[in-house]
Amino acid sequence: MLRVRCLRGGSRGAEAAHLIGALLGRSVAGWAQRVFQSTSSAAAAQPQHAAEEEHVTESAPQECPVCSYNEWDPLEEVIVGRAENAHVPPFTVEVKANTYEKYWPFYQKHGGQSFPADHLKKAVAEIEEMCNILRHEGVVVRRPEPIDWSLEYKTPDFSSTGMYAAMPRDILIVVGNEIIEAPMAWRARFFEYRAYRPLIKEYFRKGAKWTTAPKPTMADELYDQDYPIRTVEDRHKLAAQGKFVTTEHEPCFDAADFIRAGRDLFVQRSQVTNYMGIEWMRRHLAPDYKVHIISFKDPNPMHIDATFNIIGPGLVLSNPDRPCRQVDMFKKAGWTVVKPPTPLIPDDHPLWMSSKWLSMNVLMLDEKRVMVDANESTIQKMFESLGIQTIKVNIRHANSLGGGFHCWTTDVRRRGTLQSYFH
Repeated sequence: MLRVRCLRGGSRGAEAAHLIGALLGRSVAGWAQRVFQSTSSAAAAQPQHAAEEEHVTESAPQECPVCSYNEWDPLEEVIVGRAENAHVPPFTVEVKANTYEKYWPFYQKHGGQSFPADHLKKAVAEIEEMCNILRHEGVVVRRPEPIDWSLEYKTPDFSSTGMYAAMPRDILIVVGNEIIEAPMAWRARFFEYRAYRPLIKEYFRKGAKWTTAPKPTMADELYDQDYPIRTVEDRHKLAAQGKFVTTEHEPCFDAADFIRAGRDLFVQRSQVTNYMGIEWMRRHLAPDYKVHIISFKDPNPMHIDATFNIIGPGLVLSNPDRPCRQVDMFKKAGWTVVKPPTPLIPDDHPLWMSSKWLSMNVLMLDEKRVMVDANESTIQKMFESLGIQTIKVNIRHANSLGGGFHCWTTDVRRRGTLQSYFH
């Protein structure tokens, strides 16, 4: 039987349809003749009842469930992470390089153990409420599998315990109808993909493309074991010199260091994303997409979406504390660069893996609706001044695990087409 799958949206779907139209006329006759000859020969050697078994019932071709080109088209389906069973990662060199000095004793004491139970319980409840609100807004919500992250594992190169499946944005990026699994750099996250595999296999069976980037060995050579971090000044100096805890031993990247705007993706070299990882993505996505490296005055670069968050066509939030060194490039392209207000999160609220700037780590439901923290009244007013309705949700305790709304989600399907927004 001839099966034709029409892919949703974008130039690839259009090209597929165009190609089928051009080739169908001259290919069907030859194909049918070959099939007839093959089946006729087989029929001569098989009992009569074998022909009856060939009759199958075929369902109509279905739309690919995975399709997303940017951060703002109308959101239809999303993966939301889980706080359940979340564990503190062991205090290894790559964890030290990505966390603030005041929390180092916390990691030294609790590494390999559960995050504080009461705090975790509140985070779980907040994310459940976030899921309910997303469903109320018409979005299909999917979740990773609950896994026991306390189990110790060992490879030929290292041993570790796990961490969580809280931040799908870190491990999964959707580009068109393709899901890409990122080769993340933390040893505690080596097996994190297992929580998402049932979902990804389901999407694959329904027509999505599925790519796993080269899995790093995470051998000692991937990390600068003598990375000299003592003060914030050290971090600024090292970052300005282009020195990071991850080396160029093998490709690694967190998906959250990339942000999408149609045919253009923007990425930063960070503590968890190296140039080999960026180059792998560049080659993999070419020629349909361009990958642009941008940088910031950031003492601890890890994940771009609390520093530079694209929220609409030609509209980006740019962290005033971490200015983009290439901001003029965006202004010349006609983009509007908005500086969000200072976050309101209290100093005594624990943020074990992130800064207060999670306030700008928002999730766009479409160009005119944004999911924003209920406690951040100043950024709510900023969005309202831009004509964007705010969907207010409280995830303060979930923030402590290292992410805002954008981090806690991976958009699987947005209603839109592949376009260029950066010229």
